[in-house]
Amino acid sequence: MLNPLVILSLGGALHTMGHAIMVPLYWAVSGLLVLFHYLWSPLFGRDSGISWTLAIVCLTIFIRLLLVPLFVKQINSARSMQLIQPKMKAIQEKYGDDRERAGQEMMNLYREEGVNPAASCLPVLLQMPIFLALFRVLDGASRGIPRGHFFAKNPGLMESLQHAKFFGAELAGRFLPMNNGFGGTQVVALVLIIIMVATLFYTQLQLMRKNMPPESLTGPMAQQQKMMIYLFPLMYLFSGVSFPIGVMLYWCTSNLWTLGQQEILIRNNPTPNTPAYIDWRERMIAKGKDPDEIERARREKRRRKVVAPTPVATIEDSEKPMVARQGVTRQTVRKDASGGRQVVRRQQPAKQTRAQRKK
Repeated sequence: MLNPLVILSLGGALHTMGHAIMVPLYWAVSGLLVLFHYLWSPLFGRDSGISWTLAIVCLTIFIRLLLVPLFVKQINSARSMQLIQPKMKAIQEKYGDDRERAGQEMMNLYREEGVNPAASCLPVLLQMPIFLALFRVLDGASRGIPRGHFFAKNPGLMESLQHAKFFGAELAGRFLPMNNGFGGTQVVALVLIIIMVATLFYTQLQLMRKNMPPESLTGPMAQQQKMMIYLFPLMYLFSGVSFPIGVMLYWCTSNLWTLGQQEILIRNNPTPNTPAYIDWRERMIAKGKDPDEIERARREKRRRKVVAPTPVATIEDSEKPMVARQGVTRQTVRKDASGGRQVVRRQQPAKQTRAQRKK
């Protein structure tokens, strides 16, 4: 049984580690907010809620622009995972309970198809610390506690953010608790929660309807995905009541960005055997392009990113002197009967100790 003092010391160490990780994020989030607020202040005023609202929107767009390459990898990875589902199922059926061999074959399959399963999680994982930092900065503003270097250095800016309003509701305000009853803050918060839930639900529903093949809509995995369509919006609904309005504004902007970004990717790079793919093929044919050739080029590009090509030995390479030792191939150039050149390669024996050679 663990000593309570040990548990407390571990908890303190984790808290210190988490604080050390979050401090740079507080610094970055507060710096970007102050920067964008500074850019909008000449137009709308230093203490205007519009300036702070646009600063949060610009912060969201800036972060999402940085994550565009990862989002593209996420969509492509999810698309590739759907395409190789039949091969994955065949491997599972072939090796049954031999999990080690099945895992090796799965890794070989991922390598051959240019698939990275972890890529689908990166955008979400990278956004969470930023979201938490923004939440803590706005939460601190609502309590009069400056978080982040730039707010700590300029308390006046923190007070300006604390009292900035968005449609009559303070950006640091929340749906709960209702200290003064149901008022403007609750109305604005409720509208933002509805937008958050609606955009997330619509984004997931469109992905399932337009960009998932029929075989992916059946089975346990499909049932889990259908459950997530309803589960995630419910999580937004129940958690949104405790978030500051500024954080929900960030979330709504991010969801709208995701919706538009996904529509563009589904339109231009859909999953085969889906309604979106049929529409894409018709558009390519109408433009005089070969959709099959485009698909082959894309698959080859993904493979090149994952599997490095093996260099091919040439005659010029054979003329270079090679000093071979253990595990290295030695080669010699000879003339054949017709007077041509023939490259002969031979593998050097593994290095052995004197005791091993006597055996």
